[in-house]
Amino acid sequence: MKKLYAPWEKAFNKVSTPFEHFLHAQTTTGLVLMFMTVFALILANSPLADGYAHFFHTNIDFNVGSWKLSNSIHHWINDGLMAIFFFIIGLEIKREILVGELSNIKVAILPILAAVGGMVIPALIYVGINAGGEGAVGWGIPMATDIAFAISALVLLGKRVPTTLVTFLVALAIVDDLGAVLVIAIFYTDTINMLPLLLASGSFLVMILFNRVGIHMILPYFIMGFIMWFFMLESGVHATIAGVIAAMAIPSKPKLHPSNFTKNTKELLDKYDEYEVGEDHTMHEKQKAILQNIKDKIDSVGTPSARLENDLHLVVALVVIPLFALANAGIAIDFSSLGTTIVKPVSLGIIAGLILGKVLGIFGVSWLSIKLGIARLPVGSTMSQILGVSFLGGIGFTMSIFVADLAFLGNLELIFQAKVGILVASLFAGLFGFFWLKYVAKRIDT
Repeated sequence: MKKLYAPWEKAFNKVSTPFEHFLHAQTTTGLVLMFMTVFALILANSPLADGYAHFFHTNIDFNVGSWKLSNSIHHWINDGLMAIFFFIIGLEIKREILVGELSNIKVAILPILAAVGGMVIPALIYVGINAGGEGAVGWGIPMATDIAFAISALVLLGKRVPTTLVTFLVALAIVDDLGAVLVIAIFYTDTINMLPLLLASGSFLVMILFNRVGIHMILPYFIMGFIMWFFMLESGVHATIAGVIAAMAIPSKPKLHPSNFTKNTKELLDKYDEYEVGEDHTMHEKQKAILQNIKDKIDSVGTPSARLENDLHLVVALVVIPLFALANAGIAIDFSSLGTTIVKPVSLGIIAGLILGKVLGIFGVSWLSIKLGIARLPVGSTMSQILGVSFLGGIGFTMSIFVADLAFLGNLELIFQAKVGILVASLFAGLFGFFWLKYVAKRIDT
């Protein structure tokens, strides 16, 4: 007889791997991000536009004695909340390097080379179009790939694409994120105040010390991470970089060796069964203590980095990224002049970089690497599917907007041109890549 499950029982019986959980989180982020982007555009082009703009330019102040920290809501989102997003990126990079696709150089070489090509060529195309102009500093904008949107498109295709193609895109996007972080830290920092930077470095060393002495509690890392974020904010280096750096200090090794977990847990479960459950289904006090002991062992066999990545994905997906999109994606579009804006050097450079540059970089470098025998094609995939993924790599939304705000700080006209270019390119790249993979590229049955 077929066993029936209530919906929550199905969810309880389904065991998802960390990678499957990661894909689910990214898909959720992509769908919410899409909704909030459309919502922001509607607000910016409605009678509520002035109130929308005024809200995000409202200042929020923190005062402690004579010390004062004052920034707009928009600034707090981009420098504060986005630090959590960058912290997640740091954890993802660390996981991929330690146990993911980037841990095996034979598997990792193709997405690494493709990601480098997908960053360098778009930047060169942008510079070629904007050389000598005031927009030339925005060369880092088309280098980025929005991992949430790109993965969402692949996941929506279901079985039409092999799992190896999804892991290829994930690894590529992680390397791309790392490149974007380095570009922000090195090239989009105007002035550096050495004392706060040294204090931020000291905070990081304290976190490393926590790791080395075996501290697995989250709170000490949170406190020192917050202190490091504050000093980074004061140093002139973009404060979100603190999120990536802090992630590197979070322990990735369990307190209890996994090989001992099964034996210890079985012993505790045997003890649990020694006690009778009351008629009213109440547990014996000893059973409660045993369950708590098992819970502690589960926490010990897990790692703080995995636990944080799992717990914070929902916060990032449902709070951080939606607020970022709401604060940054709302641009007032004059459709009568849209054609003129698109052909401006900044917009054109971004569109050409994210569409043409990403395809030449990702697909071109992949094809060359495979032909030269440096790398191998992901199992069960085709070069036609790599081409489709290359287009999806042109969805540069979140990171591209973030870099645009840094590159053109204070220049509203260039920021507007950049956002128009990002939206147009991301929309075209996403739709073309999706329909190419769905209707043109054929899956190989393995």
